[in-house]
Amino acid sequence: MTFAKSAIYLAITATTFNLTAFAEEQTKTVGQNAEQLETITVTTDFRDQSLQTIPTSVSVLTNTDIKQRNAQHLEELIAISPNVNYASGSGRARYYQIRGIGERSQYQEPINPSVGVIIDDIDLTGIGSVANLFDVKQAEIFRGPQGTRFGANAIAGMINITTKEPSDDFEGALHFTAGNYNTYDLGVALSGPANDFVKYRFTVNQQTSDGYIDNVYLDKKDTNNRDELTIRGKLAIEASNDLTIDVAGYYFDFNNGYDAYSLDNTRETLSDQPGVDTQETIAFSSKFTYQGFENATVLAIVSNAKSDLVYGYDEDWAYEGISDPSVNSDIDPNFEYWEYSSIDNYYRDKSVFTAELRALSKPNQEIFNGSTSWVAGLYFKNDNEDLLREYTYNTDDFTSNNKSNSVAAYAELNTQLNARLSLVSGLRIERHEADYVNSSNFDDSISDTMLGGKLILSYQQSDNILWYSSINRGYKAGGHNTDGSLPAELRNFAPEYLTNYELGSKITLLDNTAYIRTAAFYMDRDDMQVKSSRNLVRPDGSTEFISYLGNAATGSNYGLEVEGAWQLTDAINIYGSFGLLKTEFDEYIDSDGNSLTGQEQAHAPNYQFNAGINYQPTDNWLFNLSIDGKDEFYFSDTRYYDYADDGTYQPIPEADITSQSVALLNASVAYLQDNWQLKIWSRNLTDENYANRGFYFGNDPRDGYTPKQYTQLSEPLVFGVTLDYQF
Repeated sequence: MTFAKSAIYLAITATTFNLTAFAEEQTKTVGQNAEQLETITVTTDFRDQSLQTIPTSVSVLTNTDIKQRNAQHLEELIAISPNVNYASGSGRARYYQIRGIGERSQYQEPINPSVGVIIDDIDLTGIGSVANLFDVKQAEIFRGPQGTRFGANAIAGMINITTKEPSDDFEGALHFTAGNYNTYDLGVALSGPANDFVKYRFTVNQQTSDGYIDNVYLDKKDTNNRDELTIRGKLAIEASNDLTIDVAGYYFDFNNGYDAYSLDNTRETLSDQPGVDTQETIAFSSKFTYQGFENATVLAIVSNAKSDLVYGYDEDWAYEGISDPSVNSDIDPNFEYWEYSSIDNYYRDKSVFTAELRALSKPNQEIFNGSTSWVAGLYFKNDNEDLLREYTYNTDDFTSNNKSNSVAAYAELNTQLNARLSLVSGLRIERHEADYVNSSNFDDSISDTMLGGKLILSYQQSDNILWYSSINRGYKAGGHNTDGSLPAELRNFAPEYLTNYELGSKITLLDNTAYIRTAAFYMDRDDMQVKSSRNLVRPDGSTEFISYLGNAATGSNYGLEVEGAWQLTDAINIYGSFGLLKTEFDEYIDSDGNSLTGQEQAHAPNYQFNAGINYQPTDNWLFNLSIDGKDEFYFSDTRYYDYADDGTYQPIPEADITSQSVALLNASVAYLQDNWQLKIWSRNLTDENYANRGFYFGNDPRDGYTPKQYTQLSEPLVFGVTLDYQF
């Protein structure tokens, strides 16, 4: 895996400066008859801002993007955003990595996520499998630490999903999709005024699919199925001239199978006890906006989410008798009766309550001689998680409770230094306390006080050109490791801190028919919380996989992000994004004593790209073609060694512990009418096999449990027909 920094950096830098000059000189050229690009508003920050003027690296994935890819879930849309990756290890993508930072799995240990997921002010961080996209307005992906705005759950970035708001007039939408793998998707949305003071929106969506796995042992095609129900209700209440209340309620019921790993690394499994990945969540949020004060607008936001989660799998990925010669005549005689049978199930009850009080200065009420707008607030979060683990090799069931409280205070100033130059300064202090107890007689409490913030200097060179530079500091709380097999020194880990240095530009050109957004960043990581693992050999020769978190000394992540689009003519729109990323451990010795200093971090591809074209020759036809690509990446932060043919102890080949680079082709054809649209679509047209999660260990009794790579394959060729009707 290589990263040709100098040439690429120079090329993009030169392109940026050339485009700057071009934007200043051009008025109307090739795009003179083209429609202007849509203005997109970012709503996640303290104040709404245009995407082209907010001085940070952020992607906004709009409802248009969702429909263009026929994306049902965030995992099917995430490739549009540069330097964003995801890991499954579950039925749906639950864990995201931004700029190479983010968790990849959770077993019995509590975790502190690096990438937060929020849906309509409800914190679903760490359980983001329910990121359904029906009737969603947009998804905003902030890259880099959001230490002032979000605190401990956003050291790498934040994903915020906003669903559509209640409408002033009655309206509705019907959505129906039918696709291969027995896939169906039905959605209904109704919205409008209940009376002069209350507006509503109600949404129901049901998705079903057999999944992409054939269980040849059980002769079933739906052991990795999807059965996902989403119900949302929103109210917008005008309580008085000064007070508005926004209320949202949610019910998610995801009953998905989990049978994703094959001993043969194919889409054919041999499991006799397929697993599950289910989530039932009931959640609500309330936002009170009060405008009655002269100097400030006051917001009070309360949310609560209660979730029952079940995650389980057939650990041996096989059936009883697979190594019995009377059952399997193909078994190597050297490995007859070499087998084990095991299941591993995790039952979680998780409750998250958040409360926030925020004050924002009103226009014309700035301080410091009218130069500075301000924001100040208090934040509280309670996270309570009960776990029951049923595991074949545990004598008794494992139980635990992890309860944490976070209290934070924050403030931000936005100072207009002159007509073109502004400075944003923010600070957040957060106190995190966690009490943990489990059935292995481990009882511990931790507390951390953490400080984050930002300084952003932006220069509005013209109406079309913005430059910015920033320093952001993020943090993530410490925590506990839970496995009793670990030595005492590995049972706790400390907070992690990250400082992000960034230079960026946002340029609009060709009479607002084109734009380019760039960001170059360097992230300095301290006390990194790194996923490590150990394999313990059981008496029968099989292995038990144990994962834990530890603090590596330091690390660095740096790279570039570029996004652009051009409305070339009224009929043709081209767009794309490109991310470059280099990650490395500056000092790190893994659990086996191997030095990883200078090596790359996991789930951090060196490059990612997306490019596409929309062609609309008439008002009634729209054609789309796009391509997504990413480089290979390490599946784990653990490196493996084995004895070579000459008897020396050598690292195993990188191909055994990395993914493969991939490029995916997507296409759609849509027939458009005023109130209905019919679309034929496809993703991964060339049916590429590529992995989003992988492990290296021995699990096949047919070869004597020889260690090798096992992967969870991503979406194959999928296609379907979608009908949307609005009324």
